[in-house]
Amino acid sequence: MGKIHLLFFLLLTTTAHAQNLAPLTVEKIMRDPAQWIGTSPSDVQWSEDSQTVYFKWNPDRNRTDSLYAVRLTDPPPRKVEPARRRALPAFAGTYNRARTQKTYEKNGDVFWLDTKTGKIRPVTNTVEAETNPVFSHDEKRILFTREDNLFAWNPGTGETSQLTDFRKGAKKADAKGSEQDQWLKADQRRWVGVVKERSDQKKAGEKISQADLPRRPKAIYLEEKTVANAVLSPDERYLTYRLTLAAKGNQTAVVPSYVTESGYTADLPARPKVGNRLPTEELFVYDRGRDTVFAVSTRDLPGISDPPDYPKDYPQKAASSRKDTAAKGSVVRKVRFFGPVQWSEDGQHAAVVIRADDNKDRWIALLDVATHSLKSLDRYRDEAWVGGPGSLAFGWLPDNRVWFQSEASGYAHLYTVEAATGRKQPLTSGKFEVSDVQCSRDGKHLYFLANEVHPGEKHLYRMPATGGPPTRLTPGTGAYEYKLSPDEKYVALRHSTSTQPWELHWMENKPNAKPLQLTQSLTEEFKSYPWREPEVITFPARDGVPVHARLYQPEAARKNGAAVIFVHGAGYLQNAHKWWSQYFREYTFHNLLVDRGFTVLDVDYRGSAGYGRDWRTGIYRHMGGKDLSDHVDGAKLLVDKYGVDAGRIGLYGGSYGGFITLMAMFTTPDVFAAGAALRPVTDWAHYNHPYTANILNEPATDSLAYARSSPLYYAEGLKGPLLMCHGMVDVNVHFQDVVRLTQRLIELKKDNWELAVYPMEDHAFVESSSWTDEYKRILKLFEERLGKNGNGVK
Repeated sequence: MGKIHLLFFLLLTTTAHAQNLAPLTVEKIMRDPAQWIGTSPSDVQWSEDSQTVYFKWNPDRNRTDSLYAVRLTDPPPRKVEPARRRALPAFAGTYNRARTQKTYEKNGDVFWLDTKTGKIRPVTNTVEAETNPVFSHDEKRILFTREDNLFAWNPGTGETSQLTDFRKGAKKADAKGSEQDQWLKADQRRWVGVVKERSDQKKAGEKISQADLPRRPKAIYLEEKTVANAVLSPDERYLTYRLTLAAKGNQTAVVPSYVTESGYTADLPARPKVGNRLPTEELFVYDRGRDTVFAVSTRDLPGISDPPDYPKDYPQKAASSRKDTAAKGSVVRKVRFFGPVQWSEDGQHAAVVIRADDNKDRWIALLDVATHSLKSLDRYRDEAWVGGPGSLAFGWLPDNRVWFQSEASGYAHLYTVEAATGRKQPLTSGKFEVSDVQCSRDGKHLYFLANEVHPGEKHLYRMPATGGPPTRLTPGTGAYEYKLSPDEKYVALRHSTSTQPWELHWMENKPNAKPLQLTQSLTEEFKSYPWREPEVITFPARDGVPVHARLYQPEAARKNGAAVIFVHGAGYLQNAHKWWSQYFREYTFHNLLVDRGFTVLDVDYRGSAGYGRDWRTGIYRHMGGKDLSDHVDGAKLLVDKYGVDAGRIGLYGGSYGGFITLMAMFTTPDVFAAGAALRPVTDWAHYNHPYTANILNEPATDSLAYARSSPLYYAEGLKGPLLMCHGMVDVNVHFQDVVRLTQRLIELKKDNWELAVYPMEDHAFVESSSWTDEYKRILKLFEERLGKNGNGVK
C-alpha cells in the first residue's frame, strides 16, 4: 500500500512539474511545440450551407492534425470521423453564378455538387488526373484539364468532348523522299495507268473518310515547351494558353545528404543560382473558327523597351548597349505572364497580368483575342523592383472595371480601372498597406486586411466597390485572418496577439459584431508562465526615418546591462507587430534571456514588410547597408535610453538574419561583441534567382551590388566571437555557403569562430534535439561573452 501511495505522489508531482514551465530552460522551450504550447487551428473552411466551420486542429497532441467541425448553433468543435471526412466534397472549387452548383477536383477526379441538396455526381473516374474544373460561360458544361488538354463534360447528355489537342514533341515531316525518289514516283504515275488510278482512288476515299469523322481540335505540337493556363473564351471561339520553354545549359546545385536510410550518401536536387538563364514564356490565341494559332506580341506595351537605371554605374557597358540599340533597334524585354487570362462577367473583355523579367515593370493589360493584341490598363514601374502586397493580383467587377493593387502612392493600395475608358480610381489611400483582397458575390463590396490602425496590427475591412470610406469589421488589437461564409452573412476568423497564439472565432458580417471564440488550443503548461508582451516602439534611424521594433526589458533588479538584438529572416517579413510571431521559438527564447537579465531588441529593419514601398526597397543594390545600420542605430538606442553597456551587445538571426549577423560582425565589429549566424547567406551570387535578382539584379550585370552585399568579401573584419550553425541538407541556403566562408576564415587565420553542423536538417529545423543544441550554443555564447565577467566587456 505504501508503494502505491508513493507512486501516486510521484505521478502528481510529475504532472505538477510538467504544468509549471518556470524557470525557462532551452530544453523546455525547444521541445515539440504541439506538446507544450498547443496547435493552433488552421486551413479554415465553410460548409456550403454556411452553418459549419471546418478546420485542421490537434488538441489531443497527436502526431498530425485532424479535421474538426463546429456548427454555429452547437459551438463545441468535434473531430470529423474518417468516413464522413472522406465523403465530404472538396472545399476548393468553382461555382455557377447563382452558387447553386459547384464543381471541384478531389483525388484527381472531377465532381459536380448541387449545393442545395448536397447531391454529388462524379464527372470523371480515371487513372489520369483531371484538374482545374470550371463551368463554361453558359454554365451548360464543366470544363477541366487532363494531361495538359482541355475537356468539356455535358451533364445533360453525359458526353465528354476534347477541346484541345496539345501534343508533345514536333510534328513529323511528310516523307517526301529524295529528289530522285520524287521523280521516280511521278514517272510511275505518268506511264502506269493502274498506279495512278489506284492512288487517286485512295486519296478520294481518305477525303470522304475525313469528312465523315466528327470535327476534332487542331493538333498543336509543343516541341520542347510546356503548356499551362488554357482558357476558353465565353463564346468558345478562342482559346488562350501559355507556352514555356525551359532554359538550357543551366547548372543545378546538388546538396549531399550524408545520413540516409540506405547508408549511402544521396544527392538532393537543389536549384540553379542567380543569373542563370530564365525560361522563355509566350502567350498564344487559338482561333478555333479560323483553325489558326497566333502569338500575342508584347511590343506595344508602354515602356516595354525601357532599360533599367542601374547600368549607368557601368559606363562602358552602357555605351556598348547604346551602340547595339542603335544598330539593331530597341530591345523588347522578356516578360512573364502570371496566371490565366481572366474574362469579364459579361464575356466582353479579357485581361492578363504581365511582369518584366528584369523585375522593373508590371502591366495589367486587356487582351483582344480577335486581333491577338494587348492594351495596357495599368503600368507600374519601379526602378528597384515591383513588389508589395498583391502586386500581381487583380479581378473583374460586374460593371467591367478591374480592381488591382499598386504601390504607386508609396503604399500598397486598392484601385479600379474602367476597361472601356482606362479611367483609374484609387479606392484606398494613406500610410498603410492593403492585402488579401476579396470581392463580394454581388460585386458591390471589397473585403481586405489593412494595417491602418497601426503598422503592427491587421484588421478586416469592407468598402463599396465604387469607392467610399472603408468600414472596419474586427475589434481589439493583434491581427486577423478571414474566411467569408458562402452566403457572406458570417466571417470565420483566426486571431492572435503578441502573447496569445492563433485561435478560431466567428462573427456576423457587420460592423460592431462581437467575435465568438470557438477553440481553446493552449496547454496548461504554456499558460503557467507569465509571457511578456513586448513593447512596440519606434526610434529614429540616422537618416531620420522611424524604425519599428519590439523591446523586451527585464525588471530593474534583474537587469545585467547586456543586450541581444534579434534579426528576423526573409528580409521582407514583419516581426515588430502585435500578433503571434512565426518566430515563436525565438519569442520564448527572448523571455528566457530577459529572465536572465538581458534586454532584447527585435528590429523591423529596412526591407521589412508592412511599411510601404520605400521601406521595402530600402535595401536595393546594397543588402547590409541600411538594413544593417538600422540595427547599429538600435544598439545606440539601447545604450542611450535603456542603460545597456555599449561593450556588451550581441546579435543573432537565421537566414537573412544570419546574413545581417555576419555583416555586423565583419563590418561593424566594434558595435557588436558577439554574434550567432544561423543558416546564413554568405555570398548572394550563390543564392536563388527569384529573390536575389529582385534586389541586386544579376551578378554579371551588377557586380558592384553583389560585392558590397556579400559577407564573404568582408570576413577579415571579424573581431568578436562568432557562432555559425547550418543544416547540412539545406536546399534553400546551401551548406556550401557556410563551407566557403569557413575556408575564408581559415585562410584569414581567424580563430574566434565556431561552426555547428546539423547533418539531418534542412533550412527550417525539424528535430527538437537540433533546436535544443543550437539554442544552447547561442545562450552559452551570450552568457559567456556578454555577461558581467565575459570576454565581451570593453
